[in-house]
Amino acid sequence: MRTLAAGSRKQNGFTLLELLLVISIMALATAGVSLVLRDPSETQLEREAERLAALLEGARAKSRAAGVPVRWRLVQGGFRFDGLPASSGLPTQWLDANTRAFVLAPVLLGPEPLIAPQTVVLSQASHPERRLQVSTDGLRPFAVLGAP
Repeated sequence: MRTLAAGSRKQNGFTLLELLLVISIMALATAGVSLVLRDPSETQLEREAERLAALLEGARAKSRAAGVPVRWRLVQGGFRFDGLPASSGLPTQWLDANTRAFVLAPVLLGPEPLIAPQTVVLSQASHPERRLQVSTDGLRPFAVLGAP
C-alpha cells in the first residue's frame, strides 16, 4: 500500500486559479455574443440606407447614359424617379413601411457627371431618434453616413 509523503495531500477538485480562468473565459464569450446580437430595427434602417444609396447611384448612371435629368422625390408610401421611363426597373417603395425620409432640397441626379451636393436623411417611425444620412458631395458616389 502506498502512502503519501508527509505534508502532501491528494488533490480533490479545482484550484482557485482554474476556476477564475473558466469564469473569465465564460464572461468573454458572453460579452462577444451580446455584441453580435444587434437591434433588428437598426439593421433594417441600415439596409434601407444602403439600398437607397445604390438606387440613387443607379438612377444617376441611367440619367447620364440617357442624357436626361432625373429627379428623386418622395411620394405617399415611397419615392419616385421622375425623368426615367416606368420600365427602368427601379423600385419605388421602401422595404419597411415604417421608413421615413427627409430632404431639404430637391435631389437632382444628372445628366451631368458633377452634380450639386445631395442629402437624404432616413429614420423609422418606431425609432425617430435613429437617423442615417445618404449623401454625396456631387463627385463621389452616394454613401451612408451616421446621424446628421
